Amino acid sequence: MRTGRVIIIGAGLGALSAALRLAPRPVLVISPERLGSGASSAWAQGGVAAAMAAGDTPQAHARDTIRAGAGTVDPEVADLVTQLAREHIVDLTRMGTPFDRDSEGRYVLSREAAHSFPRVVRVMGDQAGREIMQALVETVRHEETIQVAEGVIASGLAVENGRITGVWVERAERPSGRVLLSGPAVLLAGGGSGGLYAVTTNPPRIRGQGIGMAARAGAVIADAEFVQFHPTAIASGEDPAPLATEALRGEGATLVNAAGERFMLPIHPDAELAPRDIVARAIFAETQVGRRPMLDTRAALGAEVVKRFPAVAEACARAGIDPVKEPIPVAAAAHYHMGGVETDIHGRSSLPGLWACGEAASTGLHGANRLASNGLLEALVFARLAADDIASTLGPATDEPAVQLDFPEGGQAVDPAAVARLRRVMTDHVGVVRDGDGLSKALAEIARIEAESEPSENLSNMLATATLIAAAALMRQESRGGHYRSDYPEADPKQAHRSRLTLRDALALRRKETTHAARTPA
Repeated sequence: MRTGRVIIIGAGLGALSAALRLAPRPVLVISPERLGSGASSAWAQGGVAAAMAAGDTPQAHARDTIRAGAGTVDPEVADLVTQLAREHIVDLTRMGTPFDRDSEGRYVLSREAAHSFPRVVRVMGDQAGREIMQALVETVRHEETIQVAEGVIASGLAVENGRITGVWVERAERPSGRVLLSGPAVLLAGGGSGGLYAVTTNPPRIRGQGIGMAARAGAVIADAEFVQFHPTAIASGEDPAPLATEALRGEGATLVNAAGERFMLPIHPDAELAPRDIVARAIFAETQVGRRPMLDTRAALGAEVVKRFPAVAEACARAGIDPVKEPIPVAAAAHYHMGGVETDIHGRSSLPGLWACGEAASTGLHGANRLASNGLLEALVFARLAADDIASTLGPATDEPAVQLDFPEGGQAVDPAAVARLRRVMTDHVGVVRDGDGLSKALAEIARIEAESEPSENLSNMLATATLIAAAALMRQESRGGHYRSDYPEADPKQAHRSRLTLRDALALRRKETTHAARTPA
């Protein structure tokens, strides 16, 4: 089916922001669920980072971003994004986002890890993602040129002569045959890869499918090894794990173990507000030795925690935890993928016809370790940049009829046992702490999962992304930011650069490691 609409894959902050920016050009948004639900953006608690406080500047924000990124941030990108941050906050405010304000109307700002100023603009403590998405969804629903196809997933990209010409789509909830939508431009904004791990804060559908389909089409993937593990997921046994926002630590909450010790004090001068990778590894270490790490909000917030952080309070209530009277058990959980489809300053991928933004993209902003609350900011900025570039590439808009999707019967559902097996492999061998032997085992096991499972486009996309993460981690023989190798525990100055990898190269490494594993005695 051919359409003149720009096809946007995803239904989160980047996807909807780009759709609105492209309007009145006809757009088709591919959304697996009801618009606004099931996207990581809606689950974001902290807020949007922007230099809004007196004394703060975009330059200071850029410096913090570069410092947190551990030597691999693109300074040009950091400067651009931080310069544009304030106007995006103003735009969201005009759209109806109810950011927290003080009695004089000034934005209430939180300080999060590795920020030199309080600069995280929030909503009701921990409701930023949900409220921003509600404002965007309401605006999108009233835009006549934006069509939303709900209950539909993208499972592949069509390539002709090296150019992306369309998207293969199918039903999200039950197996169906695929339909090819051919369009003039495709924007990939389908989220990250956290759900590839057994312990994650990401919505259930966010399992690297977008990155995987782009890689399978031939796109270059950058920084795949850099996965950010959030230090304070609530260890309640839920899947996904509820998030205890970093803003709690910004308000003075402390990390303690079962013995009541504040274990971050001897590890880093910023203690609980050290960069996320450092705090995550400390929590992982406490967990590994059975000292049960916990987040203690009692002295800092007392009974206020329930009112000021409702999402955290609700998650605690589900688990039978009273944060007013007891510390909250926490664990490190896969949270954000700094890697993704490599893009330039305009959101263009290495494949003509394909743009990317949000967590599915790797723009160079985050480097090896994303600065807290820069994720939503990057999605906002690059959604606009990509939309503007698409519009300038396509020229004047024309009217387009609505797309009518009629799916044939057939298709193959993803085997849940294969997905569970993949998630366990990633957690066990490609997690917070890695080593060469474990990464080799992971690649070999991913290959076995692929060989032993019923073929499915969506599983193939997940396996592709898992392969890229593990291969890039095996190739980077050092520790940097969110990538920590126990067999190479120090940073190597010669490796202070971004990584770039194609699926073809990653699969070649996987075959090599699989062959080696087969020849090695058990």
